[in-house]
Amino acid sequence: MSNVDLFSNSSTPNPKEPGHRSKKKSLGKTFVIILAVVAAIGLVTPQIISRLSGAPDFPGPGSGSVQVQIEPGETLAQIGNNLKALGVVASVDGFIAAANDNPDSGSIAPGAYNLLLEMKSSDAILALLDPANRVVTKVVIPEGKRATWTINTLATETGLPLADFESAIANASNLGLPDYADGNVEGFLFPATYEFGPGTTAEQMISEMIARFNAEAKSIDLEARAAQMGRSAYEIVIVASLLEVEGHPRDFTKVARVVYNRLAEPMPLQFDSSVNYGLGKTDVILTTELLNEDTPYNVYLRPGLPPTPIDSPGAQALEAALNPAAGDWLYFITIDLNTQETKFTRSYEEFLVYKDEFLAFCDANPGVCY
Repeated sequence: MSNVDLFSNSSTPNPKEPGHRSKKKSLGKTFVIILAVVAAIGLVTPQIISRLSGAPDFPGPGSGSVQVQIEPGETLAQIGNNLKALGVVASVDGFIAAANDNPDSGSIAPGAYNLLLEMKSSDAILALLDPANRVVTKVVIPEGKRATWTINTLATETGLPLADFESAIANASNLGLPDYADGNVEGFLFPATYEFGPGTTAEQMISEMIARFNAEAKSIDLEARAAQMGRSAYEIVIVASLLEVEGHPRDFTKVARVVYNRLAEPMPLQFDSSVNYGLGKTDVILTTELLNEDTPYNVYLRPGLPPTPIDSPGAQALEAALNPAAGDWLYFITIDLNTQETKFTRSYEEFLVYKDEFLAFCDANPGVCY
């Protein structure tokens, strides 16, 4: 049957009707398609717009100043919320997106930071990674400093009252001080460069310094190695504190050997540094009168080690006290205070020759020794 035959029977309808119905059907399909497209657009458009325009962000670079505090353990979302609330960034999403784009963002450290207002999120990330923007008080505590010097320096540098630090060291047993220190912080305010953020209390600072000592003591296995030497950990800290004042770091192990050799003889240590500590002085040469003044730290008059450390020793001095050089020396003297040249001997007669060399140096350099 041909296509013509299909339309040639007697029941063929009005020629106009098929076209009319087809048009209506086509319009219906078109309408459904339009609705589907509109619905799809409604679902997809926000994502497309988001991808094209990104989360809200300030153009930067920003202006003014605001201090931001990041607490330990805060997530990027929490940091972003704080920054948005303070007006630093325009949106949390923008900040998180910028953080995700910077692989170093995971290194943002807790602390206080000085930032600008209305910063571009990526710039805010960079600013938080820049140590120059951290708000800290930097305090340098050198090796061999007494506790009194240390707390006076802390008070001066931080602006906190000296009384706060005096109270803190009086309470040091509750701040992590080793039991063998018997409540005395001398020797345990570890020398280092410290950075204290805003609001850090005197107790927190002292606690941090003691914690640094404890970490070093654990690192070098102080207590076990002291026991192997037949010494207590406290004695090692005392010896190390003597080394800081009595010798140049290059000679620490040799001075330590002199200490142990003298203790073994036995003979008095005769260290001016300990006598000075008991007198509250720092003189290079002590008078006969001062050397005869009886204090618990006068190791000319009293046998053995001083009763406590006389300053805070650093890592090198502690290690030297645990690992002294081999030698039979009983005497040593620094003959040149400028170069710190030090001579060692077992002979007292040779020591006297070295002492004359030291006195000649003092005569040639007025104001250095006296």
